[in-house]
Amino acid sequence: MNVKSVEKEATRASVTVELTREELEPALNRAYLKYRKDIMIPGFRKGHAPRMVIEAAYGKHVFFEDAVEDMFPDIYKDAVLTQDIRPVGRPSVSKMDIADDGAVTLTIVTDLYPVAELGEYKNLEIEKAEVEVKESEVEAELDRMAQNVARITTVDRPAQEGDTAVIDFEGFENGKAFAGGKGENYELKLGSHTFIPGFEEQVAGMSAGEEKDIDITFPADYHAEELAGKPVVFKVKVHEVKETVVPEKDDEFVKDVSEFDTVAELRADIEKRIRDEKQAGIDRAFENAAVEKAAANMTVEIPDSMVDEELDQEMERMDYELRSQGASLQAYAQMMGGDMNAIRNSLRPSAQAAVRTNVLLDAVAAAENIEVSEEECEEEYKKLAESYKMELDDVKKALNADGLKSDLKLRKAARLIAESAVAVAPKAPEAAEEAPASEE
Repeated sequence: MNVKSVEKEATRASVTVELTREELEPALNRAYLKYRKDIMIPGFRKGHAPRMVIEAAYGKHVFFEDAVEDMFPDIYKDAVLTQDIRPVGRPSVSKMDIADDGAVTLTIVTDLYPVAELGEYKNLEIEKAEVEVKESEVEAELDRMAQNVARITTVDRPAQEGDTAVIDFEGFENGKAFAGGKGENYELKLGSHTFIPGFEEQVAGMSAGEEKDIDITFPADYHAEELAGKPVVFKVKVHEVKETVVPEKDDEFVKDVSEFDTVAELRADIEKRIRDEKQAGIDRAFENAAVEKAAANMTVEIPDSMVDEELDQEMERMDYELRSQGASLQAYAQMMGGDMNAIRNSLRPSAQAAVRTNVLLDAVAAAENIEVSEEECEEEYKKLAESYKMELDDVKKALNADGLKSDLKLRKAARLIAESAVAVAPKAPEAAEEAPASEE
């Protein structure tokens, strides 16, 4: 395999490669063996015609295109990736010439990784909020902890807000039962507003064993058009009323739900956890904003192929997440009233931003001579193993070492931008000025 020339432009490169007939021969034979079963030649049983007969009938170059396609991964690796270029996207063959002796000359075209012209990326002024933890947030967490250990007991009294009523129900519209309007032994938490407005309020006051007709009207914007705005009757029977008994939030409660002895100690721990969580979120937002501003200051021409590759990955991630929930990307697209192209187009802005950010961080890493040591890689492997509850060796087998090192390098570049940024107080929202009344 001989590389005859490499021509580079701003964002594309053309590599001209020559292959001898001998280099092509194994691939030509594979192409023949692959397609001969479908070829009919007079005088031969289908699939049994010799290669030279097929080439005589259809042209001596009949298998060349398939042979080149078969060899292309090796051609790309040995002829393109060895050059002093950084290809991206999907390469293509723009020209193929076949010589009389069977040698083939290919012109392979590929997009190039963009060369970025960095703008300001250090000492950027970025808004950063101060952490504030409200007493109500601490109280809400205490309430959640109390609810988690609450006891549920059956009571012999009418249901009231906060209780759980175990009910049978069936809905009728003009005396006819409608689809989806029936349930048995349904546990309805009164005050949860899970049913249409007015339903729970009329169940309140009912006792175990009581039956009642509930008159109600579906909201005009109800998702089922055949019921929207319609008056209906629900026949309801209560089987059981359950009361949720929430413990007092005292020192005994604290000892039961935590490692602390007093309410004050638990409150202080909750406040710290909320503060730390908020601070982490503010720090992430600060870094993201700094990187975004640095990316906006950069001048670069990004090839569409890089965005398309990122889109492919985002579509795959989205499909994986939906499948883990028992759905699919295609079903989601139909539910949203569009198709796969519509979903892809909706993701394009985020893909463009992601590619631009990666190009920025890569350029900053190069400008700042950022490197990643083997010790840093090893530490990251350990963190991932602990996070995913996996063996360290299994994590190393699952991850590409070069990919991990590249990812860590980009993260270090992002931290450099954020650590040099200057935090400023967020601007107060300007009061809307009252427009003066017009006079005529």
